[in-house]
Amino acid sequence: MKLIDCITTQAARLDQAGLFFGHGTTNAFDEAAWLALWRLGLPVDGLDEHEERDLTNADQVAIAALVDERISTRKPAAYLTGEAWLQGVPFSIDERAIVPRSFIAELIVDAGIDPWLHPDSRRVLDLCTGNGSLAVLAAMAWPDVEVDALDIDTNALAVAKLNVERHNLALRIRLLQGDGLAAAQGPYDLILCNPPYVNSTSMAALPAEYRAEPELALAGGSDGMDFIRELLRAAPAALNEHGVLVLEIGNEREHFEAAFPTLETVWLETSAGEDQVLLVTKETLQ
Repeated sequence: MKLIDCITTQAARLDQAGLFFGHGTTNAFDEAAWLALWRLGLPVDGLDEHEERDLTNADQVAIAALVDERISTRKPAAYLTGEAWLQGVPFSIDERAIVPRSFIAELIVDAGIDPWLHPDSRRVLDLCTGNGSLAVLAAMAWPDVEVDALDIDTNALAVAKLNVERHNLALRIRLLQGDGLAAAQGPYDLILCNPPYVNSTSMAALPAEYRAEPELALAGGSDGMDFIRELLRAAPAALNEHGVLVLEIGNEREHFEAAFPTLETVWLETSAGEDQVLLVTKETLQ
Protein backbone atom coordinates (compact mmCIF):
# COMPACT_ATOMS: atom_id res chain seq x y z
CA MET A 1 0.00 0.00 0.00
CA LYS A 2 1.18 3.50 -0.83
CA LEU A 3 1.40 6.08 1.95
CA ILE A 4 -1.25 8.28 0.32
CA ASP A 5 -3.68 5.36 0.15
CA CYS A 6 -3.04 4.50 3.79
CA ILE A 7 -3.71 8.10 4.81
CA THR A 8 -6.94 8.18 2.82
CA THR A 9 -8.09 4.97 4.52
CA GLN A 10 -7.24 6.24 7.99
CA ALA A 11 -8.87 9.62 7.30
CA ALA A 12 -12.12 7.80 6.53
CA ARG A 13 -11.87 6.06 9.91
CA LEU A 14 -11.33 9.38 11.70
CA ASP A 15 -14.30 10.89 9.88
CA GLN A 16 -16.54 7.95 10.71
CA ALA A 17 -15.57 8.17 14.39
CA GLY A 18 -16.94 11.71 14.63
CA LEU A 19 -13.80 13.23 16.09
CA PHE A 20 -13.26 16.95 16.62
CA PHE A 21 -10.34 18.70 14.94
CA GLY A 22 -8.82 22.02 15.91
CA HIS A 23 -5.51 21.30 17.61
CA GLY A 24 -3.27 21.77 14.61
CA THR A 25 -5.50 20.44 11.85
CA THR A 26 -9.04 21.20 10.72
CA ASN A 27 -10.03 17.98 8.97
CA ALA A 28 -9.64 14.21 9.04
CA PHE A 29 -7.27 13.95 6.07
CA ASP A 30 -4.73 16.40 7.49
CA GLU A 31 -4.96 14.71 10.87
CA ALA A 32 -4.38 11.27 9.34
CA ALA A 33 -1.43 12.62 7.36
CA TRP A 34 0.10 14.13 10.50
CA LEU A 35 -0.24 10.89 12.45
CA ALA A 36 1.06 8.72 9.62
CA LEU A 37 4.06 10.88 8.82
CA TRP A 38 4.98 11.18 12.48
CA ARG A 39 4.66 7.43 13.00
CA LEU A 40 7.03 6.84 10.07
CA GLY A 41 9.52 9.40 11.34
CA LEU A 42 8.97 11.66 8.33
CA PRO A 43 8.60 15.47 8.33
CA VAL A 44 5.00 16.47 9.01
CA ASP A 45 5.10 18.71 5.94
CA GLY A 46 6.62 16.00 3.75
CA LEU A 47 3.53 14.34 2.27
CA ASP A 48 4.09 15.58 -1.28
CA GLU A 49 7.58 14.11 -1.26
CA HIS A 50 6.67 10.78 0.29
CA GLU A 51 3.07 10.09 -0.75
CA GLU A 52 4.08 7.32 -3.19
CA ARG A 53 6.23 5.55 -0.62
CA ASP A 54 5.45 1.83 -0.33
CA LEU A 55 4.53 0.85 3.22
CA THR A 56 5.42 -2.44 4.84
CA ASN A 57 2.79 -4.39 6.74
CA ALA A 58 4.50 -3.25 9.94
CA ASP A 59 4.20 0.38 8.83
CA GLN A 60 0.48 -0.03 8.16
CA VAL A 61 -0.12 -1.72 11.49
CA ALA A 62 1.77 0.99 13.38
CA ILE A 63 -0.16 3.81 11.69
CA ALA A 64 -3.50 2.07 12.26
CA ALA A 65 -2.64 1.57 15.94
CA LEU A 66 -1.93 5.28 16.37
CA VAL A 67 -5.22 6.15 14.69
CA ASP A 68 -6.93 3.61 16.99
CA GLU A 69 -5.49 5.50 19.96
CA ARG A 70 -6.69 8.83 18.58
CA ILE A 71 -10.20 7.44 18.19
CA SER A 72 -10.41 5.57 21.50
CA THR A 73 -8.93 8.29 23.72
CA ARG A 74 -10.28 11.38 21.88
CA LYS A 75 -7.05 13.10 22.89
CA PRO A 76 -5.62 15.76 20.55
CA ALA A 77 -3.12 14.26 18.14
CA ALA A 78 -0.41 16.52 19.57
CA TYR A 79 -0.65 14.71 22.90
CA LEU A 80 -0.10 11.40 21.12
CA THR A 81 2.91 12.61 19.14
CA GLY A 82 4.36 14.89 21.84
CA GLU A 83 4.82 17.66 19.31
CA ALA A 84 2.84 20.50 17.76
CA TRP A 85 3.68 23.14 15.17
CA LEU A 86 2.77 26.82 15.34
CA GLN A 87 3.70 29.13 12.47
CA GLY A 88 6.13 26.51 11.21
CA VAL A 89 7.95 26.20 14.52
CA PRO A 90 7.94 22.87 16.40
CA PHE A 91 7.01 22.73 20.08
CA SER A 92 7.14 19.91 22.60
CA ILE A 93 3.77 19.33 24.23
CA ASP A 94 2.03 16.96 26.61
CA GLU A 95 -1.11 16.97 28.74
CA ARG A 96 0.36 19.37 31.28
CA ALA A 97 -0.34 22.30 28.93
CA ILE A 98 -2.85 23.21 26.24
CA VAL A 99 -1.89 22.55 22.65
CA PRO A 100 -0.34 25.69 21.05
CA ARG A 101 -2.77 27.36 18.65
CA SER A 102 -2.99 31.04 19.57
CA PHE A 103 -3.85 33.49 16.78
CA ILE A 104 -1.43 35.92 18.43
CA ALA A 105 1.29 33.76 16.88
CA GLU A 106 0.22 34.92 13.41
CA LEU A 107 0.49 38.56 14.45
CA ILE A 108 3.97 38.04 15.87
CA VAL A 109 5.31 36.26 12.79
CA ASP A 110 3.55 38.50 10.24
CA ALA A 111 4.62 41.71 12.04
CA GLY A 112 1.01 42.66 12.74
CA ILE A 113 1.96 44.02 16.16
CA ASP A 114 5.14 45.84 15.08
CA PRO A 115 3.50 49.17 14.12
CA TRP A 116 2.27 49.52 17.70
CA LEU A 117 5.66 48.98 19.32
CA HIS A 118 7.90 51.82 20.42
CA PRO A 119 11.28 51.80 18.62
CA ASP A 120 13.01 51.25 21.95
CA SER A 121 10.82 48.33 23.03
CA ARG A 122 12.96 45.84 24.91
CA ARG A 123 10.72 44.00 27.39
CA VAL A 124 7.88 41.62 26.57
CA LEU A 125 5.64 39.59 28.86
CA ASP A 126 3.85 36.44 27.69
CA LEU A 127 1.14 36.14 30.33
CA CYS A 128 -0.55 32.74 30.67
CA THR A 129 2.35 31.33 28.69
CA GLY A 130 1.27 27.68 28.95
CA ASN A 131 3.61 25.70 26.71
CA GLY A 132 5.74 28.81 26.10
CA SER A 133 5.09 29.00 22.36
CA LEU A 134 4.26 32.72 22.20
CA ALA A 135 7.29 33.58 24.31
CA VAL A 136 9.52 31.60 21.96
CA LEU A 137 8.00 33.16 18.84
CA ALA A 138 8.34 36.64 20.35
CA ALA A 139 12.01 36.07 21.12
CA MET A 140 12.56 34.83 17.57
CA ALA A 141 10.70 37.72 15.96
CA TRP A 142 12.29 40.51 18.02
CA PRO A 143 15.97 39.68 18.60
CA ASP A 144 16.55 42.74 20.79
CA VAL A 145 13.88 41.97 23.39
CA GLU A 146 13.91 39.97 26.59
CA VAL A 147 10.81 37.96 27.35
CA ASP A 148 9.19 36.99 30.63
CA ALA A 149 6.93 33.93 30.34
CA LEU A 150 4.50 33.76 33.25
CA ASP A 151 1.93 31.18 34.27
CA ILE A 152 0.18 30.14 37.47
CA ASP A 153 0.53 26.44 36.59
CA THR A 154 3.89 24.89 37.48
CA ASN A 155 3.09 21.89 35.27
CA ALA A 156 2.61 24.12 32.23
CA LEU A 157 5.83 25.96 33.05
CA ALA A 158 7.70 22.66 33.00
CA VAL A 159 6.54 22.23 29.40
CA ALA A 160 7.48 25.83 28.61
CA LYS A 161 10.97 25.13 29.94
CA LEU A 162 11.32 22.26 27.47
CA ASN A 163 10.49 24.61 24.59
CA VAL A 164 12.73 27.44 25.78
CA GLU A 165 15.60 24.99 25.95
CA ARG A 166 14.64 23.30 22.69
CA HIS A 167 15.05 26.61 20.86
CA ASN A 168 18.16 27.71 22.80
CA LEU A 169 16.48 30.79 24.26
CA ALA A 170 17.19 30.34 27.97
CA LEU A 171 19.32 33.50 27.99
CA ARG A 172 16.45 35.63 26.67
CA ILE A 173 13.32 34.03 28.13
CA ARG A 174 12.74 34.03 31.87
CA LEU A 175 10.07 31.73 33.31
CA LEU A 176 7.97 33.14 36.15
CA GLN A 177 5.32 31.44 38.27
CA GLY A 178 2.38 33.22 39.83
CA ASP A 179 -1.20 34.43 39.54
CA GLY A 180 -1.69 37.02 36.80
CA LEU A 181 0.14 40.33 36.79
CA ALA A 182 0.68 40.15 40.54
CA ALA A 183 3.66 37.92 39.77
CA ALA A 184 4.99 39.99 36.86
CA GLN A 185 8.25 41.91 37.08
CA GLY A 186 7.52 44.84 34.76
CA PRO A 187 7.10 47.36 33.48
CA TYR A 188 6.83 45.97 29.96
CA ASP A 189 6.64 47.47 26.49
CA LEU A 190 4.33 44.70 25.31
CA ILE A 191 2.11 42.21 27.12
CA LEU A 192 0.86 39.23 25.14
CA CYS A 193 -1.95 37.27 26.72
CA ASN A 194 -3.97 34.26 25.59
CA PRO A 195 -5.86 33.76 28.87
CA PRO A 196 -8.58 31.38 30.04
CA TYR A 197 -11.65 32.93 28.40
CA VAL A 198 -14.17 30.17 27.64
CA ASN A 199 -17.55 30.96 29.22
CA SER A 200 -19.22 28.37 31.44
CA THR A 201 -21.92 27.44 28.92
CA SER A 202 -19.32 26.78 26.25
CA MET A 203 -17.12 24.89 28.71
CA ALA A 204 -19.98 22.49 29.39
CA ALA A 205 -20.33 21.79 25.67
CA LEU A 206 -16.65 21.34 24.80
CA PRO A 207 -15.72 18.25 22.74
CA ALA A 208 -13.64 15.57 24.42
CA GLU A 209 -10.49 16.79 22.68
CA TYR A 210 -10.70 20.10 24.55
CA ARG A 211 -11.69 18.46 27.81
CA ALA A 212 -8.40 16.54 27.60
CA GLU A 213 -6.59 19.85 28.11
CA PRO A 214 -6.04 21.51 31.51
CA GLU A 215 -9.29 23.22 32.51
CA LEU A 216 -7.31 25.91 34.32
CA ALA A 217 -6.07 27.19 30.95
CA LEU A 218 -9.54 27.35 29.39
CA ALA A 219 -12.31 28.22 31.86
CA GLY A 220 -13.01 31.94 32.22
CA GLY A 221 -16.08 31.94 34.47
CA SER A 222 -19.73 32.55 33.67
CA ASP A 223 -19.06 35.06 30.87
CA GLY A 224 -15.43 34.13 30.21
CA MET A 225 -14.17 37.44 31.55
CA ASP A 226 -13.06 36.57 35.10
CA PHE A 227 -9.32 36.66 34.41
CA ILE A 228 -9.61 39.49 31.91
CA ARG A 229 -11.34 41.84 34.38
CA GLU A 230 -8.41 41.65 36.76
CA LEU A 231 -5.92 41.83 33.88
CA LEU A 232 -7.31 45.11 32.53
CA ARG A 233 -7.43 46.60 36.01
CA ALA A 234 -3.79 45.74 36.71
CA ALA A 235 -2.30 46.22 33.23
CA PRO A 236 -1.56 49.99 33.33
CA ALA A 237 0.84 49.57 36.24
CA ALA A 238 2.63 46.77 34.40
CA LEU A 239 3.13 48.69 31.14
CA ASN A 240 5.69 51.30 30.17
CA GLU A 241 4.54 54.72 28.99
CA HIS A 242 4.10 53.58 25.38
CA GLY A 243 3.18 50.00 26.28
CA VAL A 244 0.41 47.95 24.67
CA LEU A 245 -1.55 44.84 25.59
CA VAL A 246 -2.43 42.25 22.94
CA LEU A 247 -5.23 40.02 24.17
CA GLU A 248 -6.86 36.96 22.63
CA ILE A 249 -10.51 36.35 23.51
CA GLY A 250 -11.54 33.70 20.99
CA ASN A 251 -15.26 33.67 20.33
CA GLU A 252 -16.07 35.85 23.33
CA ARG A 253 -16.26 39.30 21.68
CA GLU A 254 -19.92 39.74 22.63
CA HIS A 255 -19.14 39.01 26.28
CA PHE A 256 -16.04 41.21 26.16
CA GLU A 257 -17.93 44.21 24.83
CA ALA A 258 -20.72 43.68 27.35
CA ALA A 259 -18.18 43.61 30.19
CA PHE A 260 -16.16 46.62 28.94
CA PRO A 261 -18.61 48.74 26.91
CA THR A 262 -16.61 51.98 27.01
CA LEU A 263 -13.12 50.58 26.42
CA GLU A 264 -11.57 51.68 23.12
CA THR A 265 -9.85 48.74 21.47
CA VAL A 266 -8.20 47.93 18.15
CA TRP A 267 -9.27 44.60 16.67
CA LEU A 268 -6.42 42.89 14.85
CA GLU A 269 -7.06 40.78 11.77
CA THR A 270 -6.05 37.12 11.86
CA SER A 271 -6.92 34.09 9.74
CA ALA A 272 -10.01 33.68 11.94
CA GLY A 273 -11.26 37.21 11.26
CA GLU A 274 -11.20 40.49 13.18
CA ASP A 275 -12.88 39.51 16.43
CA GLN A 276 -10.45 37.07 18.05
CA VAL A 277 -7.55 39.32 19.11
CA LEU A 278 -7.59 42.92 20.31
CA LEU A 279 -4.98 45.53 21.17
CA VAL A 280 -5.31 48.21 23.82
CA THR A 281 -2.79 50.88 24.81
CA LYS A 282 -1.75 51.87 28.31
CA GLU A 283 -3.18 55.34 27.67
CA THR A 284 -6.58 53.87 26.87
CA LEU A 285 -6.53 51.56 29.88
CA GLN A 286 -5.81 54.48 32.18
